[in-house]
Amino acid sequence: MLENIVFMYLAAISLISVVVCIYDKLISKFEKVALRIPEKTLFILSALGGSVTMYITMQIFHHKTKHKSFMIGIPVIILLQAVAVICYFYFAK
Repeated sequence: MLENIVFMYLAAISLISVVVCIYDKLISKFEKVALRIPEKTLFILSALGGSVTMYITMQIFHHKTKHKSFMIGIPVIILLQAVAVICYFYFAK
């Protein structure tokens, strides 16, 4: 039961991360006057569990790939999340 809830949460936050990243890319390219998504929001979505899909989307759409903060920050978030999962399974015995 808990696994299903975690899976559904990760699927939802991943989908939200992809949509927000693509939206921000489209707005940056075509609409100079529209409100952009703050970088802080992109990092928060990554930290909440959408880091892998955010990183993949950034690579596919070439969004924020010239920003060192994203090209270093998102992989660091992925690494920290992986360590957290490994620690959880290691200490949950």
